[in-house]
This record gives sequence, structure tokens and C-alpha cells, in this order.
Amino acid sequence: MKLKLLVSATAIGVLALSAQSFAASATATTDLNVRAGPGPQYEVVGVIGAGKSTEVTGCLEASKWCQVDGKGWVYSDYLSADVGGTQVVLTDRPAEAKIAILPPPDGGAEGALVGGATGAVAGALIGGPIGAAVGGVAGLAIGGATGNAAEPPATVRTYISENRIDPVYLDGEVVVGAGLPDTVEIREIPDYEYRYVYVNGQPVLVDPGTRKIVYIVR
Repeated sequence: MKLKLLVSATAIGVLALSAQSFAASATATTDLNVRAGPGPQYEVVGVIGAGKSTEVTGCLEASKWCQVDGKGWVYSDYLSADVGGTQVVLTDRPAEAKIAILPPPDGGAEGALVGGATGAVAGALIGGPIGAAVGGVAGLAIGGATGNAAEPPATVRTYISENRIDPVYLDGEVVVGAGLPDTVEIREIPDYEYRYVYVNGQPVLVDPGTRKIVYIVR
């Protein structure tokens, strides 16, 4: 009996060490949504502030969605990690990073989807702060992307809330600096320089000239 218990304890210890070896610390390069599941249609359950660190539990195979802190999911284009002394975008991590490959979560929890949304993703967000980096993430300014608009007045927030429109779902994550494809209609706000649209369940302000997201209304 003692031998069996010793073997069991050893096995548990090995599993624990294996789990630790697959965990990695990563830093958000912009304010980054944490979602209830691996996809743009899942509800936002938190935010990792720009420059803040998080523990990466693992990532889906052939996907940019990774689980952090053992629960929420984030888009790996906006996380950087130290691999062998070099900062790399988590999406472009080399094999030696040894990030665990996770199985897809159960798809039965429809309540986790934004408003129960089940529609297909209708395109992709264009770039974001990561797209401006050359040769890695060294050029990224921790603290947010350039072009971040000032806090909108209360009247604008009220207008957006009272004039809610059906959201469009785009592959990627809603971050300041990401661009919207021409197929996405952006709506005018009376007496205001920016327009708005709901992307991946979130209202955002958009520069009509560049079609880039300048503010996320949280």
C-alpha cells in the first residue's frame, strides 16, 4: 500500500511539473480583451491592461486563441513573451517556447456567447498595434496604440447605448488601432467627429477617414 501511494504521489508530482513547464508568462501589448471562449463571438469577461503580465496556460492547435490564467481566452497577436532572452509575439512563438496545445473547449455553453450569437465570422480586423512592429515587438509602445481617442462625452455614450445596432463579427480582436474592412458599415453620431459600430459584441468609435478603431466603449 505504501509503495502504491508513493508511486501515485510521484506521478502527481510529475504531472504538476509538466504543467508548470508548459506555462509561460506573457505581456499584453495593448489593452486586451479576455473572453469566455476561444473566438470573437464569446463574451468579454475581463481585460488585461497594456503592459500587464498574465500566465498562458496553452493555445489551441493552429489557432491564435490562447487560454490565460487557466480560464479566459485571448488573441495571441497582442501578447509578447520572452523566449530564450528574446521578446517574440506569442503567435510567432518558436517550438522551444513549449506552450501547451489545448483541446477545443466544449461547445455546449451557448450562454457564454455574446447574446447567444451563433452567426459566422464575416471577415477579419485589419492589423492592430502588432502590425506596426518591425522585427518583433520591440517597437511597440506599452500603454496603448497611437491614435487613441479621448474619453467620449456622456452624450456620445448615451447615443451609442440607445441606438444599439446588430454587431458584426470579425476574426481577430477588438483593439485600438485595428482597421475595419470596407464591408462594415459605420454609423454617424450627431455633432461628433467619430462614427460607431458594434464589433465582436463591443461598441467602438471609428475614424471615418482611416476606418481604424480609436476607442473601445467598455
